[in-house]
Amino acid sequence: MSDRIDKSALITLVTDRVGRDREMVEEIVEATLEEIYEALKRGECVSLRDFGTLYVRPERDSWCFKFNPSQRLRKLFGWSSTYKGAL
Repeated sequence: MSDRIDKSALITLVTDRVGRDREMVEEIVEATLEEIYEALKRGECVSLRDFGTLYVRPERDSWCFKFNPSQRLRKLFGWSSTYKGAL
């Protein structure tokens, strides 16, 4: 098992899962990541159901990036959770 999955490997996994051509999946992944980046740059939070919420907040001299995992993700790692669905 690998320690990490880079963007190229993620694109391959998604391509295999959805049965679409790699170029289309790569374009969608790139666009998704760019929209997340732009939202955070505007100071907006990004909430991805069953994954978590990404947000930034101003600190004293800079911005702080935060991630709040979903209940599903918390359950996966044995953190306190009320999630009852499939993992």
